[in-house]
Amino acid sequence: MEFNDFKARVMSAFRLDLNSYKEKQLKRRLDSYLVKLNLKNYGELFNQMVKERETYEKFLDYLTINVSEFFRDPLRFDDLQKKYLPALYNGHNQVKIWSAACSNGSEPYSVAIILEEMGLSGRSKIEATDIDRQILKKAMEANYSKDSVKNVSQDRLKRYFIPQGNLYALKDVIKRQVSFRYHNLLDNDYRGVYDLILCRNVTIYFTREAQDEIYKKFHRALNPGGVLFIGGSEMIFNYKELGYEKLSPCFYKKIT
Repeated sequence: MEFNDFKARVMSAFRLDLNSYKEKQLKRRLDSYLVKLNLKNYGELFNQMVKERETYEKFLDYLTINVSEFFRDPLRFDDLQKKYLPALYNGHNQVKIWSAACSNGSEPYSVAIILEEMGLSGRSKIEATDIDRQILKKAMEANYSKDSVKNVSQDRLKRYFIPQGNLYALKDVIKRQVSFRYHNLLDNDYRGVYDLILCRNVTIYFTREAQDEIYKKFHRALNPGGVLFIGGSEMIFNYKELGYEKLSPCFYKKIT
């Protein structure tokens, strides 16, 4: 089975649009995955994915590169806490937040910690989504390695985590503030209207066309004046064309 045929069959069988991923990067990862599984070609991989759902879930887990940590880019989270969250809550009884492609949950939980400290957790609704169901289970369990919490201050570690061997278990006061569900950025509807959307260090793996489509959907899912928070390795060059105003590095506001 050729590479393009594999992509077409995956789209047909699983509604996963691999054409939206950067081709060279995707092919390099797929070839590495075949070697890892000791498979001869894409056809063998596809057949296993069809036969066993677990094989498809593991493929997704490998494809999506689940690297995340609490308060990744601390300066940007400081901007979120001091500048943008106070502005969003000004005059609003409740603020809706969506962490898209949330990986292991450290990103939405970071926001939940900030809101708890600001006394705003009771006026917040945080949703977190990902295409990888295995990583969503890990996010709901909320047990993290030392590397995942390297940007968490000692005070926050003591207040919000329980050491358990080599892991740090997040306390329920933070866990219960976030709800998780499955969502495919490239396929599913962007339901709901949000005041803040976080989608960080994800779109760098997609083609420019796919990136634009995602940012357009985020725009429709934001309330007027809502804020989009992206990763430090990302930039929306045509933000005006897509209906945004750039506030500062990583932050864009919806304009109408």
